[in-house]
Amino acid sequence: MARIVDIARKPDVPRRAVARGSIRLRPATLAAIRAGRVEKGDPLAAAEVAGLHALKSTWQVLPHCHPIPITSATVALEASRDRVTCTATVEATYKTGVEMEALYGVAVALLTVWDMVKALEKDARGQYPAARIEGVRVISKGKGRHRR
Repeated sequence: MARIVDIARKPDVPRRAVARGSIRLRPATLAAIRAGRVEKGDPLAAAEVAGLHALKSTWQVLPHCHPIPITSATVALEASRDRVTCTATVEATYKTGVEMEALYGVAVALLTVWDMVKALEKDARGQYPAARIEGVRVISKGKGRHRR
């Protein structure tokens, strides 16, 4: 039997989670991102918005998650030599943690980058030999007072 855990008796507590992951891309794709030459637009800007939108809707996608009143969230992307790295930070004062929201924000942001650059990543057979999403994980989580 599937069910959502009863959290009614738990107190509201400040909570914070940080998640990170990356997408490896071809050097030429990263050069196109930096030069603003991606046909669909700016993948980093689009991915930031997509990640924020995703983390707010985590409860609608993952069936065992509670809807959480998020009080603060950021999604930041950075391009380096061989990858784009995404970091999502989510805060809420609630009865349960926000690590799933942070993870989901990162995953959707990285998928958005892939979607926007896939034409640049395909090989002659239509495959993606270089592109891969890696290392999506919780970097930190905590409850109680948050230090920034």
